[in-house]
Amino acid sequence: MPDPATPASRPRALSGMRPTGKLHLGNYMGALANWVKLQDAYDCYFFIADWHALTTDYADPSQIAPNTVEVMLDYLAAGLDPERSVLFLQSRVKQHSELFLDLAMISPLGWLERVPSYKEMLENLAHKDLTTYGFLGYPVLMAADILLYQPDFVPVGQDQQAHVELTRELARRFNQFYPRAKAKNPGGILRAAQVHPLYVLPEPKVLLTPSPKLPGTDGRKMSKSYGNTILLSDPEPVVRQKLKTMVTDPARVRRTDKGDPDKCPVGDLHKVFSSPETMAKVYEGCRSAGIGCIECKSWAADSLVKILEPIQHRRAATTEKQAIEILNAGSLRAAARAEQTMIEVRSAMQMTLTTVAPA
Repeated sequence: MPDPATPASRPRALSGMRPTGKLHLGNYMGALANWVKLQDAYDCYFFIADWHALTTDYADPSQIAPNTVEVMLDYLAAGLDPERSVLFLQSRVKQHSELFLDLAMISPLGWLERVPSYKEMLENLAHKDLTTYGFLGYPVLMAADILLYQPDFVPVGQDQQAHVELTRELARRFNQFYPRAKAKNPGGILRAAQVHPLYVLPEPKVLLTPSPKLPGTDGRKMSKSYGNTILLSDPEPVVRQKLKTMVTDPARVRRTDKGDPDKCPVGDLHKVFSSPETMAKVYEGCRSAGIGCIECKSWAADSLVKILEPIQHRRAATTEKQAIEILNAGSLRAAARAEQTMIEVRSAMQMTLTTVAPA
């Protein structure tokens, strides 16, 4: 197991998810499956962002802790390996809050108000009072989450690029105010210092990860807020039942109507999960009305169950206690690496007291 206090020979990647409940296929294909692959080539840090959950669920945080355990079980079930990645809980690493406060002091209000998802989330969550400092400032907390580990890359989908760009802007602003040249360099030479001798907070790059179109059972984007998800932990009968109710090509009103898989949400699932042989049968049967939607959905369910089976097997082999122990151990490792950065940050900001010898 690599020591987080030792400079890494591989590029570092970091990402995380909010604990809003058990993860679904959209989470898996949009992030988790790619994270698992990154473990072979990157020094990976993956976390559960429980403080971020408070930005929208501050009025009732009772589900954050149990949801955290569920997300951790899904992380492990998907194939994240604590021997190859640092898996940790945001709130267990107090340096996140320290760097968040430091960055908040230099964050222009206009930068936060222009974040694309800010107004969008205000509209989508109109039933909640989100006129809070915490919600407005969540991109700053996100920047702290990233910059604290001085990563080279942040694996995200295209919809998250704006957040990473704001992180880069905040890193640039911090480095302008507090260049490394002003630091006393008490922590020795670190990997990031060797690459960026003038900057305490190097600007991370976006690592765009493939995110296939994955519709929910109602045809919209798969999302917990829409109630249209297929969970990684859904047993086979539940998966098949959900697929039976899934919307299809509106042109197929009757069994004898011809359809088009390219215009059907079930067809989109086939494109992601089914074999070329199954896809050929889907295109031929749907366009000729040789098969009905029930049969097509059954084939899609077969493909989903095949993907989910090993994930659920790994999930069943891990207890909640084991998941929490892994999370605690990973948080200690993350804190050790985070403190390296904060030593540099405090020194660059001249916030470190030094002993003055008596006259």
